[in-house]
Amino acid sequence: MHFRVLGPLRGWSGDAELRLGPPKQRAVLALLLVRSGQPVALHELVDLLWPDDPPHTAVNVVHRQMAALRRTLEPGLPARTPSRWVTRDAAGYRLDVTGGAHAASAAPGRALDLEDFRDLVREASSLTDHHRAAGMLLRALSLWHGPVVADLTPGVRQHPAFVAVEAEYLSAVRRAADRALAGGTPIAGELPARLREASDRYPLDEAVQARLMLVLAAVGRSAEALDRFERLRVVLDEELGLPPGPELREARRRVREQTEATTSSSAHRSSGPSGRIDQDERAGTEDDVVALVAPAQLPADLASFTGRRHELDVVSSLLAGTGTGQAPRLVVISGMGGVGKTTMAVHWAHRVADRFPGGQLYVNLRGFHPSGSVTGVVEVLRSFLEALGVPVPRVPAGLEAQASLYRSLLAGRRMLILLDNARDSDHVRHLLPGTTGSLVIVTSRNQLVDLVATQGAHPVALDPLPRPEALAFLAARLGADRTTLEADAAAQVVDLTGRLPLTLALVCAQAAVNPAYSLQAVATDLREFGSLDSFSGESAPTDVRSVFSWSYQALTPGAARLFRLLGLQAGPDCSLAATVSLACLPRAQVRLLLRELLRASLVFETRPGRYGCHELLRAYAAELAGLEEHREESVAARTRLLDHYLHSADVAAATLGPSRDRVPLPAAVPGTVAETFASTREAAAWLDTERLALVSTIRQEECHGFPGSADHATDHATDHARHIWQLAGVIENYLDRAGSWQVQAHLQSLAVRAARRGGDLAGQAHAARALGFAQFRLGLFPEATRNLVEALALFDRVGDLAGQAFTHRQLAFQANGRGDHRVALAQYGSAAALYRGLGDLSGQGWVHNEVGWTHILIGDHEQALGDCRASITLHRQVGNPNGEAAAWDSLGYAQHHLARYEEALDSFARALVIYRDIADRYLEADTLVHIGDAHQGAGRPAAAVTAWEQALLVLEDLGHPDAELVRVKVLASGSGMLRERS
Repeated sequence: MHFRVLGPLRGWSGDAELRLGPPKQRAVLALLLVRSGQPVALHELVDLLWPDDPPHTAVNVVHRQMAALRRTLEPGLPARTPSRWVTRDAAGYRLDVTGGAHAASAAPGRALDLEDFRDLVREASSLTDHHRAAGMLLRALSLWHGPVVADLTPGVRQHPAFVAVEAEYLSAVRRAADRALAGGTPIAGELPARLREASDRYPLDEAVQARLMLVLAAVGRSAEALDRFERLRVVLDEELGLPPGPELREARRRVREQTEATTSSSAHRSSGPSGRIDQDERAGTEDDVVALVAPAQLPADLASFTGRRHELDVVSSLLAGTGTGQAPRLVVISGMGGVGKTTMAVHWAHRVADRFPGGQLYVNLRGFHPSGSVTGVVEVLRSFLEALGVPVPRVPAGLEAQASLYRSLLAGRRMLILLDNARDSDHVRHLLPGTTGSLVIVTSRNQLVDLVATQGAHPVALDPLPRPEALAFLAARLGADRTTLEADAAAQVVDLTGRLPLTLALVCAQAAVNPAYSLQAVATDLREFGSLDSFSGESAPTDVRSVFSWSYQALTPGAARLFRLLGLQAGPDCSLAATVSLACLPRAQVRLLLRELLRASLVFETRPGRYGCHELLRAYAAELAGLEEHREESVAARTRLLDHYLHSADVAAATLGPSRDRVPLPAAVPGTVAETFASTREAAAWLDTERLALVSTIRQEECHGFPGSADHATDHATDHARHIWQLAGVIENYLDRAGSWQVQAHLQSLAVRAARRGGDLAGQAHAARALGFAQFRLGLFPEATRNLVEALALFDRVGDLAGQAFTHRQLAFQANGRGDHRVALAQYGSAAALYRGLGDLSGQGWVHNEVGWTHILIGDHEQALGDCRASITLHRQVGNPNGEAAAWDSLGYAQHHLARYEEALDSFARALVIYRDIADRYLEADTLVHIGDAHQGAGRPAAAVTAWEQALLVLEDLGHPDAELVRVKVLASGSGMLRERS
């Protein structure tokens, strides 16, 4: 790695440069070094080593790599002995090469060159003497030996942590040049050399290139500076199809002035670069603090991007000549569908991303999705907060709280935020930063006048490409020779496609894969199938039907059928497994058909194994699927897709919570392939990946039912209503665990309406119960009680005694949450009576345990003993180990509070054995905490710390927020593992 340790680690005898073997170990060490002294979460290490599809053994592999790393750093370290360098806490692993147990013997200086680099940059920022500051920055740059982790794979090198460090390097290069120029005495030898190194590494970074030109001119090499500008102009034109930006043009102007002016005037003008560079200087230390991990969510730039020169000049000029916070920081790019808003926004974002070292956030808001499934603001905020490093359990539940935290995290940071496909101004209002350091780019088919009026947004309206740019687009995709040979036909194609980038791209894709097909034939086909002049954009996404139909009719029958069916899915993309169910074909055959659609540019691969298509194409596909001749086929496919999501989600939820109450589902229709999961990790990963698809499917079913149907009063209305409330029901526990209570409440409201529309009383009961529980989580107590009471009445009407019992238990849970324990006991009494009438011993066992816990809350620990023992007996009788373990734990808790510590420890030990046997690690840790508490009460602090430390290790592995509470216990004990760590 080109990321060296300056001298051996204190107390570790080794070479001055770490030399490690396996790539995974080198990657792990590199990330720990970059984040030295800060925790690196377990999931970050997994994502680092397996960016796309981690194996189910990923966590174990990471643990093995960390153990191997400890042995490398400390070869003689005995087994199970805490490392002086690599430690663990709830947030993850931490490598600290400057503090800890070795600090006392540390020699002066920092152990990492990155730390020395950052120290020098910070010290330079505090200096008012430009010449001294420039010298200090050059000392910092001398520590760099090449790109970060240059010897690792491209995927690892693109990790946000390493990209952020490279951004620090570029910031220091630019600041060194600015300081030297501002001081009027550029360091003739070293500064140009450092700028050349940076310009070679980032040949298209116009900010670096502009500074190199100014420095060359300042040391008397103006001719070389102007020659560099001309060569760079050729490179930009050939690679990007763009002219030099404002910063380069300003540098050329200044160099020319210096060349033509007198020496004294030249010296006066060289006192400092103008425009944005001066503003960056005045910005002081804003760039000094670069996030160690900055999100980099921008979609890939289009390699063959062509055109939009005028618009790019306009938006680029908004950032030129201003500093941090002076330019308009909100840009709205609007225009009709297919005009290339997203493509241009992404391209421009990549061009200016280096100016925003805090990173980039991106979301497709799906404001004009034909299914009506818009990405909600709560979903976006949760995603952004996670990307900014907020642990999932710490994300607030409410919209206002999420927005407040989001604005707080962005304050003082320079971020680039791309909000794509907004529906209206309100759709993005909560996603705007509260301070001016960041740049927000919004794309929408609407003009978002409110943002312009109230937020000072700068509007940029996109029209169809000018004719010369459309012809250049065609030449870039098909080759200049081909378009020159058939210039008239090329002009006809451009006109017939309406000069829309989307339709031009589709035509070019077909012409490119059929080189024998002349452009004149392309133009003839377009004219025959109809012109696109009527394209209007906003309300009807079917105006490009002629181009779509031309591509569609070139497909084989199997691919054409699959294209139609893909229009039925509601999410942003579709997994291969879901596509197999949709098509009712063997997996291998579906892969071949998808490849044909990929080649035809009718779908794209969002990531390996997931497929999506442009919204206009999806609307066209859905229109085809709704035609009378395809109606029967499409209804069957839609049902298979719904069953795929329903049964897969049910299996995933059961894997995560095997003891949960499950609503019986009818068998999936033939041809449905449901997912299976070998572990809870696989089940959780599937739910995380498919979450948006599941939520979008429920919303689409509720909003539209089957595409093309006149209303919901069809033969399939009942089935669709059932799918809505059952799908909402099976993901209830998952969304609850994720803290997505607002989304949960919304979906269960849709489920209630769907069940009512379908006349399904059982569905209404289940949905009302789930809605009530979600409302309780949100603190909406009157609404929660009203819905639970309604659910109770509905379960009574349909004769579902088990449903009534479960609802009574949830009413009791709410009563306990309010501190109304007597009401809770009454509700539990009703549940127990129902379970006895059903002969449901497991239900009775759960109620006994919950009643026992309620007595514990009241303080009646003697009464709790009897209920807990009754629960143990019943769970043993029916063979429910999870319930038995829970009851043993509750019994031990009551015994502890009666000061019967030995009995409590025996009960906890029984619970612990069962939890370990059924691999319930969270409740294993919970019981270990109780064991430690009992030892503490019995006057055995050493045994207490041992138990707490064991619990802490489990909770850290799980990344559970309860780890912090346990860590406080260990720290408060004044001894043990954490004292050694600190």
